[in-house]
Amino acid sequence: MNESLIIIGMFLVTFGVRYPVLTAVSKVNLPEIIAGGLKFVPPAVLMAIIAPAVLLPEGAQIDLSLSNAPLYASIFAMLIAVRTKNLLATILSGMGILWFGIPHPEKS
Repeated sequence: MNESLIIIGMFLVTFGVRYPVLTAVSKVNLPEIIAGGLKFVPPAVLMAIIAPAVLLPEGAQIDLSLSNAPLYASIFAMLIAVRTKNLLATILSGMGILWFGIPHPEKS
């Protein structure tokens, strides 16, 4: 029961904070430079989430070694994305390489 109340509370807070702002902005014509800049927000946020997980898998130090499977899976997924322009193929190939495809040496 507590979990349900927590989830409902998180929904109400999240919705309550965002809805009024989105409603107000939707009624205003934004300048072209701002509207154009907003198109870059989702890729920037996605990159901010993914880059640390790929480049810093162990924490504080950038890891470009052969044992960094997320790095090589990401590179392979980017190649698939550029070549096929297919989101599902990109996700499946990246996850497949991450889970099954790259034999990597154990860290010492």
